Amino acid sequence: MTISHIQKETISIGDVTIYCEYVLNGKPPILLIHGFVSSTYTFNRLMPLLTREFSVIAVDLPGFGRSEKSKTFIYSFTNYAKLIAECIQYFKLENVTIVGHSMGGQIALYTAKLAPSKVEKMILLCSSGYLKSAKKPLIYCSYLPFFRFLVEQYIRKKDVKKSLENVFYNKTYITEELMREFSRPLTEKDFYTSLLRLLRYREGDLTSEQLSKIQVPTLLIWGEEDKVVPLEIGKRLVQDLPNAELIMYEKTGHLVTEERPNELYHHILSYIS
Repeated sequence: MTISHIQKETISIGDVTIYCEYVLNGKPPILLIHGFVSSTYTFNRLMPLLTREFSVIAVDLPGFGRSEKSKTFIYSFTNYAKLIAECIQYFKLENVTIVGHSMGGQIALYTAKLAPSKVEKMILLCSSGYLKSAKKPLIYCSYLPFFRFLVEQYIRKKDVKKSLENVFYNKTYITEELMREFSRPLTEKDFYTSLLRLLRYREGDLTSEQLSKIQVPTLLIWGEEDKVVPLEIGKRLVQDLPNAELIMYEKTGHLVTEERPNELYHHILSYIS
């Protein structure tokens, strides 16, 4: 299926420049948020399906993908949520459904907490949950000039294919293109500065008490074989969120958007309709 009709551009939101891909066709809007060390490419198989029935906007969060690796942006979930709320306003969207994968799910939750009137529904794909903020010694280390080089050295040593094998149940989905897209940011020096700033400023995930106050209807979708964010997190979230339901995919890992795009599309379509 061709995706040539998808618009691609960089836009300025507040003090940061972000890359986005979108189709605005007058249909109900969906905003897609990727996870940690990822990009809009997370949704490359899902987005063309969604554009059949929806207006779709996918953004690269500051520090990731093709967006600015700002040295002044405060990389906190609160600021990411503010940016998502500003994106909704920028594109003049109403009754938005936010779809968040992994860390993007936590940012979706922060957005629903911050600006509930802007979010009609949420669909959280293998969402991160219940993580604490970094410990103080690690935060202090993030200010040391040489620490960035240690982080860069550590990440560069990791084998991209092995890292991808950790997010897939079916390893045959790992293509050369996929490895190229996920390894591309690792060549950018400023990417590691962004990572350090995220480590420094990232709050902990929302607590059970905070989650219990989010009234936005939420669909949780999980791969039963998720090694990154185990299914137990989904089972906790569905208990803590007042208006949530959980769907599980058998023989599926963390990157559900690659392994189950057709099933995801139909579940999203059914939930929003």
